[in-house]
Amino acid sequence: MEDIKQYIRSVPDFPKPGINFYDITTLLQDPVGFKLTLDAMEHYARSRKPDRLVVVESRGFVFGGALADRLGVGFALARKPGKLPYTTLSEEYALEYGTDRLELHVDAVTAGERVLVVDDLIATGGTLAAVCKMIERLGGEVVGVATVIELSFLPWREKLAAYDVNHLVSFDSE
Repeated sequence: MEDIKQYIRSVPDFPKPGINFYDITTLLQDPVGFKLTLDAMEHYARSRKPDRLVVVESRGFVFGGALADRLGVGFALARKPGKLPYTTLSEEYALEYGTDRLELHVDAVTAGERVLVVDDLIATGGTLAAVCKMIERLGGEVVGVATVIELSFLPWREKLAAYDVNHLVSFDSE
C-alpha cells in the first residue's frame, strides 16, 4: 500500500520538538488517495465479515463512517469521557505520562456481534486495546482492527497480540 503513503504528509516537530506527526488531512483532501484508502480498508473489512464497526474518536470517524456505508453495517462511536449522551461503560488506558479513558454506549454492541474496530493510526496500542476490551465486556467478538497507519517503532504489538490487526502503511521512525 505504498501508493497511499504518498498522500500522507510528515510534519516534523509537531506537536512538540522531536515528534514527527503523520498528517492524514492531505490524504482526505485527495479523492484518489481517499478512495485508495477506503478500497483497501473495505477489502480487509469484508474478509472479517463484521456485523458492526466501532470507530475511535476522532479521525477514525472519517474512515469508519465511509466504511460502514460501503459494508452496509452500522457503527458505534468510542469517545472521550462526557461526549456520549446515553449510559456508557468506560475503559482506562495508559499513556506515555499518565492515563486516559474512552467510553462506549452500553447498547453500542449486542452480545455475539462480530465487530471490527477502525481508527486512523496505531501507535502504542493503548487506545485500540481499550476499545477491544469494552466490546468484549458487551459480549461482542472483535474480528479485527483496521487502521490506515502503523508506527512500527512503537510497542503496540504486545497490547494487541490477541487481535487480527491490519494497517495500510507503516512508518518506522519518529
